[in-house]
Amino acid sequence: MNIDEQVALLMQGTEYNEEQIKQTMAAELRERLLERHPLRVYCGYDPRTTDLHLGHTITMRKLRQFQELGHDVTFLIGTYTSLIGDPSDKDKVRPILTPEEAERNAQTYAEQAFKILDREKTKIRYNAEWLAPLTFGDLIKLGSAFTVQQFLARDMFRKRWDRGDPIYLHETFYALMQGYDAVAQKTDIQVGGTDQLFNIIVAGRKLQEAFGQKPQVAIIMGILPGTDGVVRMSKSLGNHIPILAPPEDMYGKVMSIPDKAMPQYFRLVTRWTPAQIVEIEGAMRSGQLHPMEAKKRLAWEIVEVFHGSEAADEAAEHFQRVHQQREFPTGMPEFTLSEPMNIVDILSGSGLATSGSQARRLIQQGGVRLDGERVEDIGLLVPAEEAVLQVGKRRFLRLVIRE
Repeated sequence: MNIDEQVALLMQGTEYNEEQIKQTMAAELRERLLERHPLRVYCGYDPRTTDLHLGHTITMRKLRQFQELGHDVTFLIGTYTSLIGDPSDKDKVRPILTPEEAERNAQTYAEQAFKILDREKTKIRYNAEWLAPLTFGDLIKLGSAFTVQQFLARDMFRKRWDRGDPIYLHETFYALMQGYDAVAQKTDIQVGGTDQLFNIIVAGRKLQEAFGQKPQVAIIMGILPGTDGVVRMSKSLGNHIPILAPPEDMYGKVMSIPDKAMPQYFRLVTRWTPAQIVEIEGAMRSGQLHPMEAKKRLAWEIVEVFHGSEAADEAAEHFQRVHQQREFPTGMPEFTLSEPMNIVDILSGSGLATSGSQARRLIQQGGVRLDGERVEDIGLLVPAEEAVLQVGKRRFLRLVIRE
């Protein structure tokens, strides 16, 4: 790629809230690339949970692009910053993790990241390496670069201030700690989400200048909407796509996103270049490519990244058979009946529902089918004969008779 193509690829999917900031970062990125030597690039990940979803992989995909262009990439696990937790996108205080909890969660992060990153070209580091030895005097030096007003002006702190909710002093340390990550690594490029604007552009760049370093270029990525196409992907909201999800489930979840969300998915979680995306979107606008077919390409691409091409092909065939041809999947789990049984008891006993109350809600919401027919009666007695029970779009259970 020439420099223009590299800048276009590396800036793909970025958002800065202000066009001037984006132009400045693109210009600085171009200057760094023209230096013609490997750049030091990193993104930090706080291990506050044990598993990752597709939204977490946006920055990993960007790191992979830097790797493929020959740059030095560090996957930084925030074993120290995670003790506090980033307050940037929260309007209430986050619970403090213990070092043991952070270390336990961190053990799974790198392995999940290698589904995208090149294992041989990735440095794994932990920020406790340089944050743990800092003295109180060091903290005073870091804090002297900022004002209290800068922190109180941030949206999440302002909301809490206006409500009269507490803002704890340790929460302001997070930006200092992340900024010092850039100083300790002498970073050229830091990748992060839009919730990291303050931490990367204000804290990171300012601290680097204070330590006599050239300020890093901030590559700020957009936020991926969940399967609802509107709200940020979140496990707590149930609109997430786990990267460890089975291929058929992952494919089906991608196919469930609204058409309007596809462009964001194209730019944030695929390996497609800007030119390829322009071609696909142009074909959709002209009518040459139906949105359903474009979404199938997207779903195949995402599944292939995490499970390989063979699994992606099988997931596509499964979707075609089950959801478009209305056939039942092969290899369904089985539940044995020896006599007629209440539908609620089958759902809860088989694990399709976590409890009887959830089973009743699923039926009342129209989410349960027996041999393709919607179940509406929570008192239904299912006869002791072979049948297929379905919950939602992707969960099936074959009812068999005990001999």
